[in-house]
Amino acid sequence: MKDITAELENLYKKLLESIGEDTNREGLRDTPQRAAKAFQYLMKGYKEDIDQLVNNALFEADTQEIVLVKNIELYSMCEHHLLPFIGKCHVAYIPNEKVIGLSKVARIVDVYARRLQIQEKLTKQIAECINKYTQPQGVAVVIEAQHLCMMMRGVEKQNSVMTTSCVIGEFHDDPSTRAEFFSLIRI
Repeated sequence: MKDITAELENLYKKLLESIGEDTNREGLRDTPQRAAKAFQYLMKGYKEDIDQLVNNALFEADTQEIVLVKNIELYSMCEHHLLPFIGKCHVAYIPNEKVIGLSKVARIVDVYARRLQIQEKLTKQIAECINKYTQPQGVAVVIEAQHLCMMMRGVEKQNSVMTTSCVIGEFHDDPSTRAEFFSLIRI
């Protein structure tokens, strides 16, 4: 994706003017440029290459117990209203002779979160990615998030939390494995 800062800056300027703002006033003079750069940062997941991110950070391991990374904070943007949703992600897998580097799990969450999203799709994308690269016996992903589109507009429910899950392999097929996962994250 080419550098689109100038194009986005122009669009933000038009947006501000369309709501009646004076983009030449002191507080808004540099806002279109700052907003353009911020939006590109928030959407940086589109430029990320998962193969390069994983970068062979797969290691042999003889464990067959649950590997869990809890409370990975995530920040994403709702594709319906372009408003943020913020929460945490829990990722677990049962290795099948290999494990993935710990930081790679959090980076995978970030790659998919830093795109226009719906939480349901984000949960599934993370699970499928972990499944693809580690080829485990099972994968489980849970996301708990608060959506500003629910909090700032519409129904304005400040304490609502959306929870989504995606379970693959043993987490799907074995109720006791699924129950162990959910007890570990305490949902």
